[in-house]
Amino acid sequence: MTAAPGAFPGGTSVSRLSVYSGNACADGLEGGTPHLHTASTEAYVVIGGEGALQTLDARGLRETELRPGTTVWFTPGTIHRAVNRGGLEVVVVMSNAGLPEAGDAVMTFPPDVVADPDRYREAATLPATDVEEAVRRRRELAVEGFLRLVDGGPGALRAFYDSAVALVRGRVGEWRGIWERTVAEETRRTSAVLDALERGDGGHLMDAALMESPAEERWGMCGHLRAHDVTHPVVRTRA
Repeated sequence: MTAAPGAFPGGTSVSRLSVYSGNACADGLEGGTPHLHTASTEAYVVIGGEGALQTLDARGLRETELRPGTTVWFTPGTIHRAVNRGGLEVVVVMSNAGLPEAGDAVMTFPPDVVADPDRYREAATLPATDVEEAVRRRRELAVEGFLRLVDGGPGALRAFYDSAVALVRGRVGEWRGIWERTVAEETRRTSAVLDALERGDGGHLMDAALMESPAEERWGMCGHLRAHDVTHPVVRTRA
């Protein structure tokens, strides 16, 4: 069999996150912008500092302490907010490589903003200049909506979920293509490898390759990101 260059393990993506510090929010906490993912599961592997992860779902609000060695993950629909209590550094692993960057995340802006696609886009999009101030404003608006969801109970959460689905619905066709090229393709490749091994065929081992994806600095929702474009790796062919 002939193997194409493999996806990042499990069809996931990875980045390193330095959670925002300074400029405390209205509730006195430092950290990231509350949001959820509509299709992807996210994992935090804490490698430095300390803080907490606030999560909100149908079971209510929860706070999980974060310290080096902590590994937590949360499924689609879990509203999450990283709180920095000193130098919080996290390795982030996302399922469905590429979907989070394609609009899978929805920030917890107040109901009138989330229900209006144009207002949501305006509030969510960062400008080319004065980015740091725009990040702060975006976070403040999302924290305002998050605190309202905490107080609003299941009805408010359901209404937010409905608005989130309406915002992303038109992009599902694009997402399905990303999923086919990453997760589904990786699953098919593994199935073919297992079939070959069962036949005693190790030909695919001759296609072994080393791949690399250099880090790219970005302004993320939860902090400064050093992200890796694992969907377009550099294949190392020479020593």
